[in-house]
Amino acid sequence: MQRRHVLQSLLATAGSAALGVRAATGASVDATAAAFAAAEPLHPWTLGYVGLQRDVEPLPMRLQGRLPDGLVGNFYRNGPARHMLGGQRYHHLFDGDGMVQQYALTPAGITHRGRFVRTEKFLADSAAGHPVRAAFGTNPPGADPLIAPDAINVANTSVLNHGGRFMALWEGGSATELDARTLDTRGPRVWSPDYAGMPFSAHPKIEPDGSLWNFGVSSSAGMLSIYRVKPDGELATATTIRVPDIAMVHDFAVTERHLVFLLPPLVFDRARAEAGETFLDSHVWKPELGLRVLLLPKDRLDAPRWFTLPAGFVFHIGNACEERGVIRLDCIRSPSAWAATTGLKELMRGQYEAPEHTSVALLELDLASGAARQQLLPHVAEFPRVDPRIVGRAYRQVFTAARVDAGDRPGFDAVMRLDVTSGAQQLYRYGPGVMVEEHIFVPRPGGSGHEGDGWLMGTALDLARRQMLLSVFDAQHLADGPLLQARMDRVMPLGLHAIFVPA
Repeated sequence: MQRRHVLQSLLATAGSAALGVRAATGASVDATAAAFAAAEPLHPWTLGYVGLQRDVEPLPMRLQGRLPDGLVGNFYRNGPARHMLGGQRYHHLFDGDGMVQQYALTPAGITHRGRFVRTEKFLADSAAGHPVRAAFGTNPPGADPLIAPDAINVANTSVLNHGGRFMALWEGGSATELDARTLDTRGPRVWSPDYAGMPFSAHPKIEPDGSLWNFGVSSSAGMLSIYRVKPDGELATATTIRVPDIAMVHDFAVTERHLVFLLPPLVFDRARAEAGETFLDSHVWKPELGLRVLLLPKDRLDAPRWFTLPAGFVFHIGNACEERGVIRLDCIRSPSAWAATTGLKELMRGQYEAPEHTSVALLELDLASGAARQQLLPHVAEFPRVDPRIVGRAYRQVFTAARVDAGDRPGFDAVMRLDVTSGAQQLYRYGPGVMVEEHIFVPRPGGSGHEGDGWLMGTALDLARRQMLLSVFDAQHLADGPLLQARMDRVMPLGLHAIFVPA
């Protein structure tokens, strides 16, 4: 199906209601701001969700330890950073305007900087001095009518370096191209005229040969777009298929022969969208659907297979592979969508409760029998990452942020290496006063090439010292602690996903 037909379907249903964005209903944004302000003196963890109003200039970091030989390049992190504008605070963590941060690692030291992505929405809101465009979980009073998905694109979820282009990603619209050195915004990436402005998710998969697969969900149209991009960054193919009871899908996996999608039973409800609910609140939980697994052969995207697992919610998948007729993958599973629909709203009000936690799930799909199996491991974790050299191939190691002893605050306080074959794990605990962000695996240049030969790198917020940390570990010896830890007297909003680009 071509883009014009998809966009017609997206926007035909009562204008902006097609994506669930109309003028605000219910509590005002100012009530959220007041609740957060009242919570700040009571809960130190709110420091990670205050947000910023302007770019941050280059700042050298103080180093403890030694930068490993060969680890030279840029660590980039994206995440929602402008949570409030003109006295109005967004209702949901995912609403904030994206800021891409750069940690430049050189033999002379490490320097940090950050710039907001100048999307159409960022510029419109900035010009008005308050939010005038809708967001994932917030409808500002008197929001402008929606004319296209990119009108509300916040470019706040991840970053991609591929085919000579550097991009900020947000799953509801276009990738936004940036200058990798200055972080200046260049504008939306148009893969083809037919797919200009179409959703392009924040979790593309780059295979060992450099080819890239990605997807986009058009909720109101009930459609899933599939992209394959060549190693040189040019679009190879794109197609769109209809999916019944389209769900909120954030991530997917690839194997050598298949694409794997996990569809939690958080389903788009057109009636709620037409009634003026936010995009998030236009979804309903239907556990009777179970956790559906959509399997698409790479060479036959029009030949889907379906599997069903017990109901649960999934944001992220670590990796997948195919061995002897069985697809094996790992993901981070929750019993329900509480975190997405409620918990991440409460953070914006400075509130935290945890009626449920995540667990690591190991899944198997038997291609011959059609059976699906899952094993739940007792690890509270998120942000699974693997060695990028084995994406879609046989693997054993997954690296995650982990929650061990975080007490009465949200988030994570440790990093974990998990062997998904044996179940063995290794932890490094930052401590209860440190809020840990996603850590990523970086292969060692000139190393053995074996899975896991490299470093684990990531950032964290030290609440007591009001400092950001950048830590580098030997990926096989996390318990030994960081080889290098860099600090700066600067607090950054807790972000989402990161990449490392070698020099």
